[in-house]
Amino acid sequence: MTAATAETEPKGLVHWLKKEAMPMAVMLGLLLAARDTLANHYQVPSGSMEPTLMPGDRVVVDMRAYGVRLPFTNKELLHTGEPQRGDVAVFNSPLDGTRLIKRVAAVGGDRVTLRDGHLSINGQPLRREDNGALEDFGARQVSLNLDQGGGPDIDGITIPAGKVLMLGDYRGNSADGRYFGLVNASEVYGKGAWVYYRRGDGFTWKSL
Repeated sequence: MTAATAETEPKGLVHWLKKEAMPMAVMLGLLLAARDTLANHYQVPSGSMEPTLMPGDRVVVDMRAYGVRLPFTNKELLHTGEPQRGDVAVFNSPLDGTRLIKRVAAVGGDRVTLRDGHLSINGQPLRREDNGALEDFGARQVSLNLDQGGGPDIDGITIPAGKVLMLGDYRGNSADGRYFGLVNASEVYGKGAWVYYRRGDGFTWKSL
């Protein structure tokens, strides 16, 4: 190797880094920022949301539904909405910070009763009279799994302003708000939008 060759190689590497590596790094940063603030995905770890979500389901999460946040932080830049009853939403458990996906069962101001797995909000049962395994959240009809009963009851509590009650659709098999308590609405950071992959079915596109 000549001295001229030895000098050329480092210069060529620097040129490549400037031309290729830096734009790739910028693009990767932008993709990560978009994932953190616009859309993300979540892999369902358990059956607590059956039959709506099955273990292994991959879910598209709309990160803009409740607020646009500064990338890689929880600082809200733009408020875009509040969690609504019936939403499937992603949040961190108040107990240990584990990322969870559950259904928003009640919001601030709601008076909640839960007996044998069936919800009543403000004195109005959500259970469909023609099908006891369905709950009517207005904008959506939710199928429940009550194969293991309804789990712990809730005896007439009022949800404080700024809080939400999160429950699993598999009422007798869900470690949810009955165990870890109420969640700050401001800390519910993503709304489940679609299931895009299900074991056994492969790629799919099921709206939540």
